[in-house]
Amino acid sequence: MATYDISELHPVFVRQMDALAALDIDAVMKNYTDDAVLVRFEGASVGIDAVRETFTGYLTLKPALVELTEYIETEDTIFYRAIMNLNGAPEHAFGTLVVRDGRIWRQTAGFGS
Repeated sequence: MATYDISELHPVFVRQMDALAALDIDAVMKNYTDDAVLVRFEGASVGIDAVRETFTGYLTLKPALVELTEYIETEDTIFYRAIMNLNGAPEHAFGTLVVRDGRIWRQTAGFGS
């Protein structure tokens, strides 16, 4: 299994992990374009206001990265699998970030094995 040094990964991913760890909604939102779309099994959050609303709720779960288990990066796309603590309980997480102009433009996110 690979070991990842988070600080050496894509700057957008690093900023997002730092913002989530700090539970800082304003820092999280600085990572998104105004026309960002977040797609989850529960539905899609279209536009910056909807993405903010989704993350405001998510931050109440006090997400914390336990382990980054897989990470693949191309010029504009990041795919990851991780174990996150949500309200203190471990959850398998996965997602894709599509980056445009140094910020997240499209994102998929889910939980489960």
